[in-house]
Amino acid sequence: MANLSKDLVYALGNLIHIHIYAQQVFNYKMSLAAKRQLLIRLVRWYPVVALLVLLTATLLGGFNNQESTPGSSNLIIKGLYLFVGLVPIVFIIAFALLGRAGIKAAKSTRDHNGKFDTNDPFNLPSEIMHGYKLALLTGRPPQFTGLTGDTYKVDDSAKCSLVPEHVPPVAGCDCGFYAFKELSDAQFELTLNPGSFIFDVDMYGIGFLYQQGFRAETQVVNKVLIPKRCMRCKILPAKVFVTTYKMGYTNYTWWQWSVRCLVCSSSFKEEDKLSFDQMNQELGLFNS
Repeated sequence: MANLSKDLVYALGNLIHIHIYAQQVFNYKMSLAAKRQLLIRLVRWYPVVALLVLLTATLLGGFNNQESTPGSSNLIIKGLYLFVGLVPIVFIIAFALLGRAGIKAAKSTRDHNGKFDTNDPFNLPSEIMHGYKLALLTGRPPQFTGLTGDTYKVDDSAKCSLVPEHVPPVAGCDCGFYAFKELSDAQFELTLNPGSFIFDVDMYGIGFLYQQGFRAETQVVNKVLIPKRCMRCKILPAKVFVTTYKMGYTNYTWWQWSVRCLVCSSSFKEEDKLSFDQMNQELGLFNS
């Protein structure tokens, strides 16, 4: 009993040191986007860690009803209660603080952009704007559909749906084409938006930098990064595009494309299938 208590105190001390170090890194060494990604990854690992903790408690005799070890059993059970109760609360607080920081950062950006002289082109960033973005492939024939629902062509100029007089992007407005600067950021966002694809894009014209990439006036889609695995079974190699009929919340319906393996696409009609080359031709991606 004494040795077990010492071990628990030692482990708790290590956890406190790790928490302090992680808090320092979280507060000072990471962007808001990186913090958000870290939190989501931790949440995904929580069920696995919970199972490991439960297994460890079982091996240590936490669920042993023998009268010879009642004290240690109670201590382990209390530790489990603390883990189950405190960890979700920590996650909730972390997401709340992250949301608050995001709102504060957005307000600061709006205040900055409000003072920005968009009539002076020399005050705008000038660099090669190459990045990656997420979008759906919908319709028949297939077309690009952004996650906000706007459709566009392989080579297109942005339009502002709120203020038609705007020539996007405009400081103080959210109009314009967006793209991540780093492929890893786009790949992470893909895990939060199942059914979407990553596209390699180049942007031109007036552009702004934001936390994770670019916001620009015009956009050229270079190619679609086709997933290596089937988007249904997640196991077999992807071989063909297929389309399924979707129904929205307000009687809005559309055809959505995905990539499937030979097994998961076997039930589709031939007219509902496109090879990778055929999809590129339909979209106008002749250089893919």
